[in-house]
Amino acid sequence: MQPLVQKEERSTADVVLFDTRPEQYKHWTLSIADNTAILSMDVNEDEGLKPGYKLKLNSYDLGVDIELYDAINRIRFEHPRVKCVVITSAKERMFCSGANIYMLGQSSHPWKVNFCKFTNETRNGIEDSSKHEGLKFLAAINGTIAGGGYELALACDKLLMIDDRSSSVSLPEVPLLGVLPGTGGLTRVIDKRKVRRDLADVFCSTSEGVRAERAKKWGLVDEIAKPNMFDEARNQLISKLTSQSKRPNEAVGVNLTKLDRTMDNDGIHYSTIDVDINRASRTASITIKAPPASLSADLNSILKAGASWWPLTFARELDDTILLLRTNELEIGTWIFRTSGRVTDVLEMDRILNKHQENWFVKETLGYLRRTLARLDVSSRTIFSLIDEDSCFAGTLFEIALSSDRVFMLSETENGTKPNIALSILNFGSFPMVNHLTRLQNRFYGHEDQLEVLTPIEGQLLNAEEALELGLVTFAPDDIDWDDEIRIALEERSSLSPDALSGMEANLRFAGPETMETRIFARLSAWQNWIFIRPNAVGKQGALKVFGSGKKPAFSWPRI
Repeated sequence: MQPLVQKEERSTADVVLFDTRPEQYKHWTLSIADNTAILSMDVNEDEGLKPGYKLKLNSYDLGVDIELYDAINRIRFEHPRVKCVVITSAKERMFCSGANIYMLGQSSHPWKVNFCKFTNETRNGIEDSSKHEGLKFLAAINGTIAGGGYELALACDKLLMIDDRSSSVSLPEVPLLGVLPGTGGLTRVIDKRKVRRDLADVFCSTSEGVRAERAKKWGLVDEIAKPNMFDEARNQLISKLTSQSKRPNEAVGVNLTKLDRTMDNDGIHYSTIDVDINRASRTASITIKAPPASLSADLNSILKAGASWWPLTFARELDDTILLLRTNELEIGTWIFRTSGRVTDVLEMDRILNKHQENWFVKETLGYLRRTLARLDVSSRTIFSLIDEDSCFAGTLFEIALSSDRVFMLSETENGTKPNIALSILNFGSFPMVNHLTRLQNRFYGHEDQLEVLTPIEGQLLNAEEALELGLVTFAPDDIDWDDEIRIALEERSSLSPDALSGMEANLRFAGPETMETRIFARLSAWQNWIFIRPNAVGKQGALKVFGSGKKPAFSWPRI
């Protein structure tokens, strides 16, 4: 008998973690008053996530955004009676100067892109909560606001700006830094605020920005108020936004307890997910365990379970998995998803979710799942799903297969057993992608006749032959060819350029009409990605490198 090998725990000293708590915040203060939450930005300039820069003028880095993301999640779950979130500044005459320029100047290219992507997802999540759960957001701009600070405000439902004759609003990235607003600024100005193109051109190429009166006239903010009237104007907007919210008047929140997670040199391990990292093949095998058969359908039991309720636990752990791998494991280019358990248990979970979907807690859990699946879609990693005899890819878990670039399903085991998949009612509308289509609609875009066939078979167990015929899987090898086909597919994938794969996958994953969100991510993935490595931005005399030195950037003038 072989002795057990104790896995060596991995030091987290150089690992970026995304879990925190309000008592650990260094940059934000969260306060609750009746049905209003106040998120005050008060960045500690000496507490940057990495050494080498100071977070002056309420500028932010990834650590500041991690706290913001945590705070919004806690408002969603721990404070269900909150109907309006006010995002403001605790610093006098300075709301937020945007992403810290010195941090960007010293960061690697992957760090900058991942930072922008996470920031973007947090902003998109604000809009998602407003749309689906009725949690409204007000940006109370009580000082100068620039760059990423304005982009945060743009994600809110309403923008109120102080008219103190000195505060201004700007997107100065083009004239000052030689880059683009990286978290959706340009897109939201045009698509969401519907600012006229010529005015937007002036605004985005003027480093000093515009003051309150012109900002309102051009549509950059909704309301302005003199300093002595600012609090009253803010309260009026809070009242208006609160009246639009459908969040409960009476409900007891659910505490988001610490994640049950361990990390070692070979992977990450949770209660519902196990991640095995193979550095030689540059792959991560992510196995999801099915919900328990004992999952209660009683709403009181669900609320009592709180953060330990399986669907919420799974959503949080999958979210954490994606973020940790995406940020800390850059060379792990292929994620292989597997599941383990019974299809019927997943279908029962989905039945419970659907039955209680109007309850605030279940609705917020569905929202967490929706946003996490969207995060998976926009991750620049190859995604394969493997469906074998132990799998439970059904309903909500089948959404992961639908997010995959390829799906392999074992047609039959050696003993004649045929694995199954199944669709549930949640596959038909509960988890829209950033292109506002369901993953089934996305998969069968332009082939609506194939999509219509799927609705009547919701809840039915489908074997590999049936799934292949319906277009729900890519390949269905038998047990003789299974290992070889998977090995060859993975080896072929790992031989291709990661840059080319990121571009190819991003282009293939989103069918149909563009939305504001797809435009944001496409521009982030293509334009910003490209601009971030151009010498005009990051060369020795690039704008990002010489900012603050008193030197002018040296630009290469050809248009490319």
